[in-house]
Amino acid sequence: MDPALTAPIPVFDGHNDALLRLHLQRAGDPVAGFLAGATEGHIDLPRAREGGLAGGLFAVFCPSPQKLDFGSLATAGEIPMPPPLPLDLARTSAVAMISLLFQLERASGGQVAVCRSAADIRAAMATGALATVLHIEGVECIDAELDFLEVLYAAGLRSLGPVWSRHNIFGHGVPFRFPGSPDIGPGLTDAGKRLVAACNRLGVLVDLSHLNERGFWDVAELSTAPLVATHSNAHALCPTPRNLTDDQLRAIRDTDGMAGLNFATGFLRPDGRMDAATDIEVMIRHLDHMIEIAGESHVGLGSDFDGAIIPAAIGSAAGLPLLFEALSRHGYDRPLLEKLANGNWLSLLERTIG
Repeated sequence: MDPALTAPIPVFDGHNDALLRLHLQRAGDPVAGFLAGATEGHIDLPRAREGGLAGGLFAVFCPSPQKLDFGSLATAGEIPMPPPLPLDLARTSAVAMISLLFQLERASGGQVAVCRSAADIRAAMATGALATVLHIEGVECIDAELDFLEVLYAAGLRSLGPVWSRHNIFGHGVPFRFPGSPDIGPGLTDAGKRLVAACNRLGVLVDLSHLNERGFWDVAELSTAPLVATHSNAHALCPTPRNLTDDQLRAIRDTDGMAGLNFATGFLRPDGRMDAATDIEVMIRHLDHMIEIAGESHVGLGSDFDGAIIPAAIGSAAGLPLLFEALSRHGYDRPLLEKLANGNWLSLLERTIG
């Protein structure tokens, strides 16, 4: 091991689904389990500390009542998407997950902090607190008039993705399909365009990761903020619609934006398989490509912890140092590792949420 890497590099991560996992937990106290060390999932406080996970965007994702048939991806090449989620159902589950985040902060005794600015994140990291930023992935809980957006912003929302892969009143997402292009269907609706303008006004990051290509370019035309895809990889290496084309990566570079490497194996592997037996080298190939196209100041991590099948070699947040050790062996120097780990995200958030 490189002596410079004996202590984990602090990581700020662009995406995780820990709140959804805790929300769906059927037994025990999810808050106490997260703080003391859970036996399931990818993130809890002890494993975050072990792996150097210092903070991240904590997603609120409202699941559909219908179960997704992931087996159909292997057999038919596409997972059928559920219908749009009703507003009342989405709002109920979103409020429950947001409540969990604030319960974590209150019960942690200062070990978890809900952050509303880049300065808050830096302050939390300086004290060793887990710096959490509230993010909503697919905003079915927000009404077309955007009244609830104002409420959420007051509660701490600083990042949102207009859609998950199912479509909603704001736009159209990309399907789980392999192989496939992100150039699928229409982009933002009129309500979606109003949402982007409101996010720019408030200082809320607009995440493009699940938006289709037309929607991506709609945001590029409308937004005054950097373009950000919090958890998407290189389409050139894994041709799933969830990944970014080289033109999209260049647009992210040209707006001083960010793309976060997604650890989901189905978005890493050239064959699109969701298989934990995936080598870390595949992750490095995506980082090499994303850095080549977008530049080293516009790439970070967007793990999708607790929301995806990730390489078994990483396993959980505790395994993050293994990725940095592999990158060091590959030739990434310490300054570049620190930019990928946290520097690029913190700089981006200063330019978006303030």
